[in-house]
Amino acid sequence: MIRKYKYLVLRRSLQVSLMFLYFAGNAWGFTFLQGNLSSSLLLGFIPLSDPYAALQMLVAGAVLSSDLLIGVLIITLFYASIGGRAFCSWVCPINIISDASNYIRRKFGFNKIQKKQPASRNLRYFVLFLSLILSYFLGLSAFEFISPISMVHRGLVFGMGFGYGAIVIIFLFDLFVLKNGWCGHICPLGAFYSLNAKFSLIKVDHDVQKCTACMECKEVCPESQVLFMINKESKPVLSGECTSCARCIEVCNDDALNFTIRNFKGEKNET
Repeated sequence: MIRKYKYLVLRRSLQVSLMFLYFAGNAWGFTFLQGNLSSSLLLGFIPLSDPYAALQMLVAGAVLSSDLLIGVLIITLFYASIGGRAFCSWVCPINIISDASNYIRRKFGFNKIQKKQPASRNLRYFVLFLSLILSYFLGLSAFEFISPISMVHRGLVFGMGFGYGAIVIIFLFDLFVLKNGWCGHICPLGAFYSLNAKFSLIKVDHDVQKCTACMECKEVCPESQVLFMINKESKPVLSGECTSCARCIEVCNDDALNFTIRNFKGEKNET
């Protein structure tokens, strides 16, 4: 069972380990990883900075320090290489909440009740644009000011406070109102990282010859629209909206889905 869900185990292990390291850095002075998801210091001297938070600061009129810019460059290149929204499924603490909500939805048949999503996934790009506009006019990082991601993360590291409220609201919203409501439709950080994933090297690949069209992959995928090729053609998932969570790989008993290193030359020849 653990082997079958090895990616889920790895994701949860990484998320919990990062939270522990951030907590240890604050509570006990451990220097391996200090700060928060917006701005961190690795090994006491390597800056790591959230590029979306930095972009909000920039449009708000702030002057960005050299350390912050270096941190932005490191994180941008890292996620651009492995897949922008890998942050969403492998790092972000909200992912645990949304996954729990989706599990209950599937377990009790809520997905069958709500046949059509009442909101477009493009809404997150509007929220992304709006957050930058508000940052410009308000002179502060608009999304960071109200971000449930920051609330939950800082709550786990420094003490919950409003973090409890963010957890309850997102869980209930995803469960009763909109499937993958926050992560799949609203979160501007996810929208930003999806734009950052255009040229990522690691992709999920589909082999149509092995596929039996059971559609288990689309049932568990938090961004099922990226799996449009299932049972139609052999090709990798190129959409930046894929979170690289590997849930589709784990539930595929046909071994028709697997991670692969992207072949840019092959894609060019197909077009």
